[in-house]
Amino acid sequence: MDILLTTALFVLLGLIMMIANVAESRRQRDEPHQTLAFLAYIPLILIYGAVFAGGLILQILAARLAQDPELTSQIAPALPGIDPAQMLGGFGLYGPGIWIAALVGIALLALPVRRLLATVLPIDPANPVHAVALSYTMLVVINLLFTLGAGLGNLASAVEQQTASGEQAVTLSSLWLQQILTALLAIVGVGWLIRRDWANALQRLGIVRPTLRQVLIGIGIGLLMVPVVLVFEQASQLVDISFDPAVERLTEQLLGPLFNSAFGILTIGLAAALGEETLLRGAVQPRFGLVLTSLVFALLHSTYGLSLSTVIVFMLGIVLGLVRIRSNTTTAMIVHAIYNMTLGLMAYLNLSF
Repeated sequence: MDILLTTALFVLLGLIMMIANVAESRRQRDEPHQTLAFLAYIPLILIYGAVFAGGLILQILAARLAQDPELTSQIAPALPGIDPAQMLGGFGLYGPGIWIAALVGIALLALPVRRLLATVLPIDPANPVHAVALSYTMLVVINLLFTLGAGLGNLASAVEQQTASGEQAVTLSSLWLQQILTALLAIVGVGWLIRRDWANALQRLGIVRPTLRQVLIGIGIGLLMVPVVLVFEQASQLVDISFDPAVERLTEQLLGPLFNSAFGILTIGLAAALGEETLLRGAVQPRFGLVLTSLVFALLHSTYGLSLSTVIVFMLGIVLGLVRIRSNTTTAMIVHAIYNMTLGLMAYLNLSF
């Protein structure tokens, strides 16, 4: 079921991007394109409208249950292993953020808003593709807010129950599928089949055959990032900033089983490098810039919540973005893969700093 939902989501996002690219192609030829652009915006408006309503409902429900705690105990049997009070308290806190992010997602489809953003971002405010891409960032924010609202501890408990029933939350096949679809979304997003052929799409994404020097640089930076991050973790603990136990628990539940095999460790590195780097450093960064792209990269890792782990991912995003600027996306892929696989190997060998 999860695989079907993931596929359906990416197909929908890809179709929206394809329509936006057709509209942009017509705009570049000075042909009428506004209707096509609006057709690309309609699904997003509907999605954000549903999210807006859902965020309001969750906020109101959380407030209602806070006034009548007995209702919380009545719904507890329907949520085995979940602390309903914690979850509803979380949605009471993050509910406003959910519906506000939905409104922002719609607002980013408005030309005046994009004209304002074009003063600080290298986007074309009249480009429907850029409009859709900007709007997509709010899906990342909403996913994070839903995760925080549900509670990382609650999600870890849910995953534990799923694992106990014999079903693994994250499988190698599902991870590869997600990252392959992510890469395809990036390729479609830059106009493959519509505005660019395959070679030009790869050129726009910065995906090239790396030189030996670039491979060695990628491996070196990837390996170097590991001790840098470990030192940062130790320094953070010295000033009483440590990892969120709920984050560590959830991460172990989701990714722990993947570290038990060589193919799992390779998947953690190669799959993420393929999907995340093609989308973020390849497609997004040239339009959103280094800092915003790194922020989106960090927030995409919603299971880290807002924690020290999120800061580390943001730092990694900055390094990967600089590699993209100085070299290309392929080199950034190598850095990402080596970094992830080294951490995976350390977890497999039970090594610590």
